[in-house]
Amino acid sequence: MKLINAKSGCIALSVALGLAAGPVAAQAKKQGMPPEQAALIQAWARSTAVYAATYCSATVGMYNLRDTVAVRPGAKAPPGTMWKFDQIATPEIAAQTGYVTPNVDVIYGFGFYDLGQEPVIVTAPDSDGRYYMIEIVDMWDNAFAYAAGKEVGYKGGKYAVVGPDWKGELPAGVKRIDSPTRWVEMQPRIRVKDQVDLPGAIKVMDAIKVQGLSQFLGKPAPAAPAYNYESPKLVPKIASSQLQFVDPLQFWSLCSASMNENPPPESQIKSVLPLFKYLGIELGKPWKRENVNPLILAEMKVAAQQVGSMMNVVGPIVGKPSNGWDVPPVNFGATGADYLTRGINSVLGLTANTTTEAIYTLGALGADGAPLNGNKAYTITFKASNPYIQVIPPGFWSVTMYDGKTKFTVPNPLNRYFLGSANDMTKNADGSVTMYLQATSPGKDKEANWLPSPKGPFYLLLRNYAPQPSAIEVLKDTAANPMPPIVPVSAK
Repeated sequence: MKLINAKSGCIALSVALGLAAGPVAAQAKKQGMPPEQAALIQAWARSTAVYAATYCSATVGMYNLRDTVAVRPGAKAPPGTMWKFDQIATPEIAAQTGYVTPNVDVIYGFGFYDLGQEPVIVTAPDSDGRYYMIEIVDMWDNAFAYAAGKEVGYKGGKYAVVGPDWKGELPAGVKRIDSPTRWVEMQPRIRVKDQVDLPGAIKVMDAIKVQGLSQFLGKPAPAAPAYNYESPKLVPKIASSQLQFVDPLQFWSLCSASMNENPPPESQIKSVLPLFKYLGIELGKPWKRENVNPLILAEMKVAAQQVGSMMNVVGPIVGKPSNGWDVPPVNFGATGADYLTRGINSVLGLTANTTTEAIYTLGALGADGAPLNGNKAYTITFKASNPYIQVIPPGFWSVTMYDGKTKFTVPNPLNRYFLGSANDMTKNADGSVTMYLQATSPGKDKEANWLPSPKGPFYLLLRNYAPQPSAIEVLKDTAANPMPPIVPVSAK
């Protein structure tokens, strides 16, 4: 077999990639290397930077969220406290949180807790039959435990969330939960049907307590550490999870800072991080742009600029398409070493639950193959036996409408943002229900089943809280268990 000459091979590849001219050639001249060599270095840097950005997107997203919720001046819940968001997430209110694709049929709590000095004790109440959960998320956006919910129950209990390096004794009657990272986010979600039902949901929320171990025991708390973290400078009016920084290279300094504070699992430290040192990212060291080769730095900037957008559109790679819906993989919410799924998870729905607790199915395309848009009217018909909407009481399901531009719920005259098991929808003769998705009323006789859309692009999210085992099982085979199509009816 004839071997290709190394130099001619380099030239051929660089030309094919379109990298050997312009800025690359100029940078090559500065560094005293042939343009074709510089082009290959840049090509390598491009792929490595995209991989690293994908890997880091979750921890940077969590860093941004912590800054917004807990650390920045005027934050709603300083470290060790919980912001109880006891309002329904209308479009205006949701925008205050920075959370994209917010759930409208629960109220939320948000709190970040530093486990570096001592554990925190979670006291979960008996909800008297109301669905609720207390999700516990590490700083790599993995929902690793629950202090209430389908898997744990709704009767309440006491749980100690323990940091990686803590050694000590816990009080009797307290169940231990070991956290993989020093910092965790806790996020209660309590079901609420409507404004009339809101006081009952708030009562459950107010009964949730999270205390440091010392406070729980009635002892003096250790001195709170000083927090002097880098403040993310984000593009205004864009949710922090979208990773759009005024200076794109800040993505990498935050990746390094978050990683150093909350190291990944040992297996990843050994197998993944060695590659990142060529990007200037090393455990235990701050990232400094001046230490990175300019050819590599240029690609790191592009990767940082694009990672949020990439994660927004590559969902079908990990999910399974079904009649215009993206059905999530079974590992959504607790992805382990599946970094792409984790990145998609964090950008599209930061702090999403595991599929054992809740399943999120994204609707993005009509049956005509075109993206959903309010210039058309659509229908969706759910059979009563549809496996995707099967729940274990007191669980529930809903389809929520989101504006494709803002990623928040859609303002509308009905103040209706979802349809599902909480709604008194009109049923068809066979027990199925047909939803009408459009910007204008489908007629008074159909308004009970109307989910108002914006005038432009939109998407849907089907949520199933406390799914039946059958609802989880169908995630493995969408071909045999398709989602109902989103059928265009007419232009509006």
